[in-house]
Amino acid sequence: MSLKRAFDLTASLVGLALSSPLLVLAALAIKLTSTGPVLHRADRVGRNGRLFTLYKFRSMRPDAHRGPSLTTSGDPRVTRVGALLRRFKIDELPQLVNVVRGEMSLVGPRPEDPRYVATYTPEQSRVLEVRPGITSPASLVYRDESQLLPDSSKEAELVYRSEIMPAKLALELDYLENRTFWSDLRVLARTGRAVLEPSRRR
Repeated sequence: MSLKRAFDLTASLVGLALSSPLLVLAALAIKLTSTGPVLHRADRVGRNGRLFTLYKFRSMRPDAHRGPSLTTSGDPRVTRVGALLRRFKIDELPQLVNVVRGEMSLVGPRPEDPRYVATYTPEQSRVLEVRPGITSPASLVYRDESQLLPDSSKEAELVYRSEIMPAKLALELDYLENRTFWSDLRVLARTGRAVLEPSRRR
């Protein structure tokens, strides 16, 4: 087992144990304020192109899958509890289970929807050589991605495919070129600060 995998596994198990009260509260809040499942399951492309099920706390209405695949600013499908979970990235905590299962890492390129991965160039596909992560340099730069997308679903799709996704992939590839265990720790530290930074809260 590599140092990175050992750290991912240990940190994720500790993280799940320490955050268990928060996980329970989040699950109760979702269940008591809206109908539908507590968890949202999504197909994502992982290492070497393998599909896996990504877990998140459900932050949208149960029928959200009938709407656009991208979430824009002020999306009416996001519930009140969901907006709070998203603001503090609590909705991402169930992905610690994905890390324990070996499908994800704490730090790595964010896993993408299969239909977007199908449009990757050979160079962009290099991000699939490593486990996807809960956080990454690109996810920090674009942590307010929904604010950058037009309200129109068609325009949002165009902007994401032509501008945001290529820019994110370029950042991920640049990071992977010089990635080390210590640089991953720095990304985790930056992620913690970003979540708690008052000026970014909405």
